[in-house]
Amino acid sequence: MTATTVQDSSLLPAGRALTREEAWFARRELNRRRLTAFMLVTPLLLFIGFAFFAPIATMLHRSVYSPTVAQLIPDTLAELQSWDGQGLPDRAVLTTMAVDLKRLASERTSGKLGEALNRGLPGTSSAVKSTARKLRRVEDTELGANGAALLLEANDRWATPELWRTVRATGQIYTERYFLTALDLERDAEGAVQVREAAQIYVQLYSKTMRIALIITILTLLLGYPLAYVLANSPSRIANLLMVMVLLPFWTSLLVRTTSWIALLQTNGVINSVLMGVGVTSEPLEMLFTEFATIIAMTHILLPFMVLPLYSVMKGIDPSYMRAALSLGSRPIPAFFRVYFPMTLPGLSAGALLVFIISVGYYITPALVGGTDGQMISNIIAFHMQQSNNWELAAALGSLLLALIIALYWIYDRLVGAGNIKLG
Repeated sequence: MTATTVQDSSLLPAGRALTREEAWFARRELNRRRLTAFMLVTPLLLFIGFAFFAPIATMLHRSVYSPTVAQLIPDTLAELQSWDGQGLPDRAVLTTMAVDLKRLASERTSGKLGEALNRGLPGTSSAVKSTARKLRRVEDTELGANGAALLLEANDRWATPELWRTVRATGQIYTERYFLTALDLERDAEGAVQVREAAQIYVQLYSKTMRIALIITILTLLLGYPLAYVLANSPSRIANLLMVMVLLPFWTSLLVRTTSWIALLQTNGVINSVLMGVGVTSEPLEMLFTEFATIIAMTHILLPFMVLPLYSVMKGIDPSYMRAALSLGSRPIPAFFRVYFPMTLPGLSAGALLVFIISVGYYITPALVGGTDGQMISNIIAFHMQQSNNWELAAALGSLLLALIIALYWIYDRLVGAGNIKLG
């Protein structure tokens, strides 16, 4: 074999170039190692895809995918396509709807249709169910001949154009309607987007959630920064004891920690008893089931997420920097903010992001101690998933929350830089 050489700097042994045969074996060995490394991380990648990316993709798809009405009354929706949206549809549409309602009543799925339409126009569910029950007893021949009249006689709501516009709107398989609802918007009769005339709650809940998360982040910073400083600069015996106290919440159930705050903050709880006992107040204070209770309980629960990143960064700071600043004539407080504090910003950034993002999505604590005043957007998302069964609206609310978090992270990256975040 000729001694043709291959100049490959990544595979060169010391002192000479590799021959073609040696380079081929080296590349094969490198590829084998890469394949082995990939096979080792494949279970982790599959788990991340199954437990993280797949649920997010499903949520995003569910927020715009609503096939219920289209599957239940396809014939009515096909007839309704030619309607201009003004006045009542023609008799053929009304007759087809009557036939579909009788079929749904026989299949016992009229309630499903009523529930889907009721999300677009409250009060429609009862009209659909009562009409289906009445038309179920009508003969098919009579229904085909007088279906429109029988439908209008069964319930007065079928004579309102608004109901038929709702039927056509909810019959779209892919729709932006749930995103509009999540933003307190709706479309008028002409199709233009406008602010909802009904209760506007979701935008206020988003702003309230952001405000509560920001307050919790600030409180954990004010409480956690001095504690992390003491941990990083104390003797080992004291630092170990303080670290055990910081980690103690992780060894206790979240439900136990939350219910302990119920015992502390309730009307006849420990705090009110102490305040009344020392004469600070003459009657119990309303602290439980308020926004104040949510903030206090979540600050206690999330405090370790601020302390640990700060401690890990502070532990790596050389104390000689502060001593050098003091020896050069700087006062302690200016030296702290000019020398020490900037070096702790990576840990502070990591802790602030952890606390803020976790608090935005918290559900159990606001549900147990916050009541109506202390509820956050996560509680409303859970309500639509568990009680109202409006999974599409819940998915739209969750998608907007995800987009909001990504936008805030992007702003943070532009202003501070994600590369400055350090957990240790």
